[in-house]
Amino acid sequence: MSRSRHPAAPDLSDWLLSRGIDGTAREELLSGYCGKLTEIGVPLYRLHVAQRALHPRFGGIAFEWLRGESGVSQQRFAHQTTPRREWLQSPLYEIIHSGKTELRERMPDPGHHSRYPLLNELRERGATDYFATGLTFEKPAENADFDPAYTPEGMLASWTSDHPDGFSDSDLCLIRGTLPHLGLALKSTSNRRIARDLLGAYLGHDAGRRVLSGEIQRGSLQRIDAVIFYFDLSGFTSLAERIPVPDLITMLNAYLGVVVDTIHARGGHVLKFMGDGLLAMFDQPEQAVAAGAALDTVADLTERIEALNRDRVAQALPVTGFTMALHAGEIFYGNIGSETRLDFTVIGPAVNLTARLSEMHRSLGQNVILSEAIRKAAPGGPHDLVSLGRYMLRGVSQPQELFTVYTPVA
Repeated sequence: MSRSRHPAAPDLSDWLLSRGIDGTAREELLSGYCGKLTEIGVPLYRLHVAQRALHPRFGGIAFEWLRGESGVSQQRFAHQTTPRREWLQSPLYEIIHSGKTELRERMPDPGHHSRYPLLNELRERGATDYFATGLTFEKPAENADFDPAYTPEGMLASWTSDHPDGFSDSDLCLIRGTLPHLGLALKSTSNRRIARDLLGAYLGHDAGRRVLSGEIQRGSLQRIDAVIFYFDLSGFTSLAERIPVPDLITMLNAYLGVVVDTIHARGGHVLKFMGDGLLAMFDQPEQAVAAGAALDTVADLTERIEALNRDRVAQALPVTGFTMALHAGEIFYGNIGSETRLDFTVIGPAVNLTARLSEMHRSLGQNVILSEAIRKAAPGGPHDLVSLGRYMLRGVSQPQELFTVYTPVA
């Protein structure tokens, strides 16, 4: 194999490094890279790049460029206990499983048959030459067992040609010589995306975006007007004593999955999970809009959880109820904690009052309780808000008039 320096390698390497420094998105980076290769004269028909995805839902991500098609397509692969058969039969799996550094297979003969189903498909589409290799972005642990469902951080890539003579030694020299620069550029942009995905999953989209943009100093708080939303599953504690833990976690995820999707659909932000409940906020520019979105969420959740309970009853699965408490007011949103452990959350009297409202469900016999601030923020809306009377709340100096949402019985 040729290791001599390709004359176009320095320019391509510089281009890749500049895109890595700029944080160019992977799709744009790979599309530009393939364009550069074809401009140089490399007979590239297809590029495929696979990477591990550090994401709650997806275990891997793949990008594909095909000559004649616009842009780069993307495919994500959900976490699976058992690896996909297509993956186990692929040349890229062979590379990491066998410890090979490269794999090349020429297939100019129409009668050629490969042990890899993918290469037979590519040959039928006119492919004549296939070259694959990879890079790891981390030093593997010594004596670590190979797990086909959990590949190390890095990249696997393949280049396919449909030229009658396939790739020349000079073509492969260029690919090999610029591979570290391609890997470094992909690592740069991948790490940014991984950070965004993880912060969004663990902190919420808005809080994650703020942290990633630099709002990380302890005590940095922003004053905003918002609607605070407490949601809690009722009767869950007693269920926890009767249901096996794996079934309990599955049940909790089913309910909270519905709640989070509904809140996000109405423009809300989930701030944190608290056992079998959660804290969220709606911070649209106008308080009336935020209050309306929060009340719409109450109506949506009531319908969706009732539907979920009907489905679970039909499957002989346990069900539970829920409570919601809403209040509107001024809050402080930002970093609270110590120098070594921070939480991006909300504090303030409005948050405290919402917590006090959530303590009134049992005594008032209502699963939805709203403050007067919510009623004032959303006058004349489609929801029928009914007064429950005035009450003294623990830790609140003035009596508060409380409301609920009246829903006619169908």
